[in-house]
Amino acid sequence: MNAIAVIPARFASSRFPGKPLANQTGKFLIQHVYEQASKCTRLGDVIVATDDARIRDAVESFGGNVVMTRADHSTGTDRVAEVAQDLHADIIVNVQGDEPEIDPAHIDALIESLHTDKDAMIATLACPFAVLDGADPRDPNTVKVVVDGRSRAIYFSRALIPHPREFEVSGASHQPAPYLLHLGIYAYRPAFLTEIVQLPPTPLERTEKLEQLRWIEHGYKIAVRLVDHAAVGIDTPQDYENFVARERESRARTQPRTQR
Repeated sequence: MNAIAVIPARFASSRFPGKPLANQTGKFLIQHVYEQASKCTRLGDVIVATDDARIRDAVESFGGNVVMTRADHSTGTDRVAEVAQDLHADIIVNVQGDEPEIDPAHIDALIESLHTDKDAMIATLACPFAVLDGADPRDPNTVKVVVDGRSRAIYFSRALIPHPREFEVSGASHQPAPYLLHLGIYAYRPAFLTEIVQLPPTPLERTEKLEQLRWIEHGYKIAVRLVDHAAVGIDTPQDYENFVARERESRARTQPRTQR
């Protein structure tokens, strides 16, 4: 089984322009992501996919693999699909370019999930809200997923799903089903990427602004692997400042103390 990770990266961002090139830690943000993905035992290669020469130059400066793509892609999946056309792999992993603390073991688990579920064309990750500090499943900025008995996605939503009707209305003693936070990393079979870029957006996708709903509406099976923690994504400059602080604290803990 040959798996390759593709990290889509673009310079433009409404909340944090130039995000992949932020380098207050001494490394580019995209370099942190690349190095984490490179620690995976199940990946044969890691590639950055970008349409920006500045990002290409940055990746090449630290010895990373980078491929230039078209500039007109509307989603990261489309950018990954363009790169995948020239790859020889059994599984393509779409790694978010703004998660510098992603756990390599989670990427390996994702690959294993798709390898095991032969009928699924896509695999993704989810984490119980119960183990997350301060995360609120009622927040529409957090995407929830519900799964069936075979750990396949039934639906993704920004709304609170499943809705605990009896629990809220009557104060019944039973606990509602656990809320699962969807983590935006995917593993695909190459055939899926070839097919999906030909399919138009669907009503559910347009309503919730979630591209994975297009896949469900067209009948694709999505395997969901549960993990016990979630990486913190970098969406804003403040998110990045928090990451820099954590990185510096981590380095301080691991550096040997100077003997006096």
